Formats: sequence, structure tokens, C-alpha cells
Amino acid sequence: MSEPWDAAAFKDRVDALLAGFLAEEAGHLLAIDAGLAPVAGQLRAAARHGKRLRAAFCYWGWRAAGQPDSDALVRAAASLELVHAAAVVHDDLIDDSPLRHHLPTAHIALRSAVTGRPRARAAARSLAMLVGDHLMALAGQMFAACGLPAAYLARARPLWAELARDLIAGECLEILSTGTDPDPEVSVKVIRYKTAKYTVEQPLLIGALLAGAGPGLRDALSGYGLPLGEAFQLRDDLLGLFGDPRRTGKAGLDDLRGHRPTALLACAWQAARPAQRERLAGLLGRRDLTDEHLGDVRALMTALKAPQRVEDMIDTRVRAALGHLAGAVLPHPARQALTTLARSATDRVH
Repeated sequence: MSEPWDAAAFKDRVDALLAGFLAEEAGHLLAIDAGLAPVAGQLRAAARHGKRLRAAFCYWGWRAAGQPDSDALVRAAASLELVHAAAVVHDDLIDDSPLRHHLPTAHIALRSAVTGRPRARAAARSLAMLVGDHLMALAGQMFAACGLPAAYLARARPLWAELARDLIAGECLEILSTGTDPDPEVSVKVIRYKTAKYTVEQPLLIGALLAGAGPGLRDALSGYGLPLGEAFQLRDDLLGLFGDPRRTGKAGLDDLRGHRPTALLACAWQAARPAQRERLAGLLGRRDLTDEHLGDVRALMTALKAPQRVEDMIDTRVRAALGHLAGAVLPHPARQALTTLARSATDRVH
């Protein structure tokens, strides 16, 4: 791969690996029974979209340790996109989100496979849950069979287990916190464990461990990765409410209807006077919200300066991440790529 890094070419490389891997797995399902076609279709569709940030961070964790480009490493990195695909299927199911990337989510799309059956909605949700479970299992399979030496994989395996535990813990924390009074500390903890660690920090460290990086480099990458991962999800929170659904591909009212513990809501709640809290409380968790309600909430949050507070949180974390990067001893291509990734992960509109 030429320098400077070609992000689009890397994405194409990962996309091709995932498409081939999931097509082969879909074929195995169809060989069992042709009736599994809807499930096989959702398996193939699950990883069709995405910026491939997790794979990119894993790749540059490897390169930061001085290792050259490697097809086997890219396969290992691509497996992290299957972890993300599994998390997305499960998250959409938990939140009952209808859209992602402008398309029906897995549990909505699978309703057509069970139309007219008893408890069809529950059956579609069960199928989606199993698709998500299978994607997580396939992630481990793809990682283990990537082609890197067993000794390399052994260095990263404990962190792989930690990644899965942290992701589950973050999702559980969000469920347990949903519907409660918004709390900034809780919202940041949910962000850290549900998204930040498995999006940036842990992929970086997995790549570095595969490469045999020492503790000094790993500490620097962790110092860069954790605040950057939090900034990534904080941007997502802002886009969830203030973004254009035509660009985000998601329903703008999802977080309000779900009364989710986002940092944006926590900032607004903390700044609100009693009457404003009462207005917010009257809207949170309602399933009948309209675009008019969305406009009201946006206006209220803007008046409370909640979006600016979240922007400040993003800026603080990006600066902290880049500060750790500046202090690390890295090959120039890795430093350049990680600087670019910090911006592209947080300065986005979808």
C-alpha cells in the first residue's frame, strides 16, 4: 500500500474481504436448508455498510509498532467489523430502531420471512438476535483464521475477550440506565464501554499486540484511543438528534422515544430549570412523538446550550487524543494516518 495512506483503497480492501467471507458463510447456511435464505440474506447485508474505522485503527496499531502492510493482518482487522455488525444488529433490536443506512433494520426486514405466522413480530426479533449472535461468532472465526502466526494471535486473545465483555457491559449499562433521570457520569460510562473502547482503543491495541508492541507504545495508543472513541460516540449522540436523517440514515426521534441515557440529554437535564425539566420529562419515552416535538426539543436543548457543551466535550477529547499521539514514538505514516483518523472519526455529518 502506497504512502500517504489511501483510506478509500483500504475500505475497498476490507469490504471485499467481508463480502467474500459472509457470502461463503451464507452458502453454508443455504446448504443446510433453502428456507434459511432470509437469514443468510441478513447475514450478508449486516456488514455491507460502514466506514471501516475499527479495521483501520487495528491496522494502524500494527503499523505503529513498525510492522509492514500484511494481508493476514487486514483479515484480522476486518474481523472487528463483524463485531461491530453484531453489535449493530443487537443494538437495533434492543432499541427497536426501524432504520439504519436508510434501510429496514434486521428485525424489521425479517418480518417478511414470518408473515402470517403466530407471534410473527417476536419471531422476526428472535431471528435477528440469532443473526447478531452468529456474526459475533464469525468475528472470532475470521480472526483466528486470518493467517497470522499462532504466537501473534495468542498475544491479542486476552484483549479480544475483554473487548467482548466491555461491549456487553456497556449495552447492559445502557439498558439499566434507560428511563432514569439523565446523569452525565452515567452517560459517559455507557459511551466508554458500549462504543468508545471497541471502536478505537481496543482495535488499536489488538493491532499493536499482534505486532508485539511494548507497554510504552500500548499506553500511548490507549491514551489516544479512549478519548477519541468517546468523542466519536458523542458526535453520534449529536447527530442522532440534530443530524439530517437523509444523511444519517436513522430516525431522528429514536433517542427521545427510547429515553436513552445520552450525554446530550444529560447536559440538557443538568442545565434545565424545573419547568424545562418538566417539559423534557413529558416527551421522553413517548412513542407518538412527531417532527414538531423534535423541533421543540431541539430548540429547548439549544437554549440550554447542551449541543455546545457536547461539542466542548468532543473538542477536549480530541485534543487529549492528539496530545498522546504527539508524545508517542511512531513511524511517520502511522502518525499521519492516526491524525487523519482522529479528524474523520469526529468531524462528520453522518
